[in-house]
Amino acid sequence: MEQTLEDPPTSAVLLDHCHFSQVIFNSVEKFYVPGGDITCHYTLTQHFIPRRKDWIGIFRVGWKTTREYYTFMWVTLPVDPNNISAKQEVQFKAYYLPKDDEYYQFCYVDQDGVVRGASIPFQFRPENEEDILVVTTQGEVEEIEQQNKELCKENQELKDSCASLQKQNSDMQAELQRKQEELETLQSINKNLEQKVKEQKDYWETELLQLKEQNQKVSSENEKMGMRVDQLQAQLSTQETLVQEAQDKTEQLEHLKKENGQLFLSLTEQREHQKKLEQTVEEMKQKETVAAKKQQELMDENFDLSRRLGETKIISDALQREKERIEKENDLLKKENRRLLSYMGLDLDSLPYQVPTSDQESAEQNPGLVYGNPYSGIQESSSPSLLSIRKCPICESDFADGICDHILEQQQMLTPCLKCPICDKVFPEREKQIFEDHVFCHSL
Repeated sequence: MEQTLEDPPTSAVLLDHCHFSQVIFNSVEKFYVPGGDITCHYTLTQHFIPRRKDWIGIFRVGWKTTREYYTFMWVTLPVDPNNISAKQEVQFKAYYLPKDDEYYQFCYVDQDGVVRGASIPFQFRPENEEDILVVTTQGEVEEIEQQNKELCKENQELKDSCASLQKQNSDMQAELQRKQEELETLQSINKNLEQKVKEQKDYWETELLQLKEQNQKVSSENEKMGMRVDQLQAQLSTQETLVQEAQDKTEQLEHLKKENGQLFLSLTEQREHQKKLEQTVEEMKQKETVAAKKQQELMDENFDLSRRLGETKIISDALQREKERIEKENDLLKKENRRLLSYMGLDLDSLPYQVPTSDQESAEQNPGLVYGNPYSGIQESSSPSLLSIRKCPICESDFADGICDHILEQQQMLTPCLKCPICDKVFPEREKQIFEDHVFCHSL
């Protein structure tokens, strides 16, 4: 198999997962003359976008994955990205082409190692080979016919797969189009809402500015009217002799007072409207503050739940490890018990465990033993002559009426206890609550 300086990207993707309809090969001959360069013509469909690491390989018919290429050439990207449907071509040098007369085909493989198109099969043989009389046996003819049937069947399967993939592609394109339309609709709605909010805010700001300007104008007019009233009063004091003029001035003064009263009422109404607007703005700020506070509370609650879940998982894992360790220790103690009994020449099934008084007394005498004292039955079944002097089957030391120190150590080992899986601290079984609090403190 010939290769260039850089291996192409391949994959173990099977034929069922390939897309043969996205690249179409054009003008493929039934056979090519060996010893000459060949040009491969192909066309890209509008739904396929070529990439820099795409390549075209020559595969022997019957290949299963893209790793089985014979030789390959890198494709060149289209000059005009908007016109990818134009015909493209690559040229294979004669030195890298196959030398046998097997059937081959062109395959377009993208940079992910997925086949996007395949050509019809062709051969490499001389032109005058058609004039040569080929003598074949009946078996060879049947074999060729069988191969032809298999190739036809494989071709039909490829066509069915291509049609199915095209249908899937069209369905996915329609679904994508529908999703894009929904997205555009939502974006348009969101944009309209933002525009309305902005317009409402600008309207309120404009109205507030107008009210402030009106307030300033009313104040200025009020000052002017006050100055005018002062002038009229000065004129009235200086022209006491002119009664008619004084009366006219008085009437004018009353009229000005009425105008001043009306202006004052208008100013009061505008101030009340301004207060209402300020209250509306304050209510909106309060609603925004409440929403932000509620969001923060939800985030804190989510963080607290995550922390509690982590703590519960740590405690559960620790208790599970402790349970497995205790089960292993229990199995080891059972094996040690059987081994001690075997040393003493007794079987665990032959011990008198069926006597309830013996088990209860041994359990009361040794409350730390999970399975009772396994040697109580031995002492009761022994002859009176052996009670005075006994010999330990393990350390072979003599002892009087009692228990050997070695056996006492074994009984102490059988006492159940609780061990911390983190710091290896040991707690008696009766202090189970203290042990659980201790393990929980490690998770804080």
